Amino acid sequence: MSATASNGTRIAEMARQAGARLAGRETPFLRDCWYVAGFAGDFGETLKPRTILGLPLVLYRDGEGCPVALSNRCVHRSFPLSKGRREGDTIVCGYHGLRYGQDGRCLQIPGQKNAPNGIGVKSYALREQGPLVWIWMGDEPPADAPPLEAWVGDAGWPASNEYFHLEANYLALHENLLDLTHLSFLHAGTFGTPDYALAPYSVELDEARGRFAVLRTVSPTRLPPVWAKPTGLEGRDAARIARSEFVGPSAHVVNVRFEGLDAPVEDRPDMQIKTAHLATPETAETTHYFIHHARNFAQEDARITEFMHEQLCAAFREDVEGLALVEEMVAKSPPDERYEISLASDRAGVAMRRWLLKQVEGART
Repeated sequence: MSATASNGTRIAEMARQAGARLAGRETPFLRDCWYVAGFAGDFGETLKPRTILGLPLVLYRDGEGCPVALSNRCVHRSFPLSKGRREGDTIVCGYHGLRYGQDGRCLQIPGQKNAPNGIGVKSYALREQGPLVWIWMGDEPPADAPPLEAWVGDAGWPASNEYFHLEANYLALHENLLDLTHLSFLHAGTFGTPDYALAPYSVELDEARGRFAVLRTVSPTRLPPVWAKPTGLEGRDAARIARSEFVGPSAHVVNVRFEGLDAPVEDRPDMQIKTAHLATPETAETTHYFIHHARNFAQEDARITEFMHEQLCAAFREDVEGLALVEEMVAKSPPDERYEISLASDRAGVAMRRWLLKQVEGART
């Protein structure tokens, strides 16, 4: 064996050992966590099927406007309840007619006088927050709120929403957001600039709270159109100050501040955008990717909302397509070649995955 081959073998083994200490595609989902089940509009009169954390659910909204999430599998012969029908606030199974209430209890069985106690499907706790509906997939939901702050749904932060079905593991999305070096490459034609990858950055690791962030200041720079036009900074030297933070297994928040450098510091308006990237695992290989994008400037201009939404979705589609290509390549690779080499810019992502594995292992004990 040549020295180069021997060195490559040693590096591969070290990479495999390092990867074993991180959460990955085979790591069980953390169930004691709030995840986004859908946008508010996903809950209506019709029965909507959705798989979350590998479990098939049916979503709807009852007559009082409260969202409901139940297991989608009838306990009798496993027919999907989403293929049944609504009768008032109940669901009637489309196979043998068992009737279920909003709490999942079986209320009626055709041909029987009474439905035995204890028969039913699991119901899940939900919390509605502005445009989002969160679900607790564990046993006992906590009294505290889901992980996003009050700016979600705040009229002072006009926003738009988008959904993508991501053909990749949810951890890949979190890693993508914790290393925005890729803006200069994957997003070179949308909202990336050549200087972004070279700009200085710092990392914040708070393992006690499970918060991991990367802060990057790109200054001076020229903003891409998606930011330059709405802020009025086209053709002007500007600063782009970004904070990308993992706030839990289901949520990641990117906050960016823009400043025109040709004005005194005290005269620069506060112009910020906040984007909630909300990752809800569907399976180990697929993710429900919800996006809530908001700003605190030009609040009354609907045209800016539409422009930014169109431009940003073009960039986010690049992430969706790129991460799907990664997932496809991993699937095609032999198991002994699926190791990956981490770089200095992966520090926050590696810390996040190490923390998440500890949480999952702790939940098992």
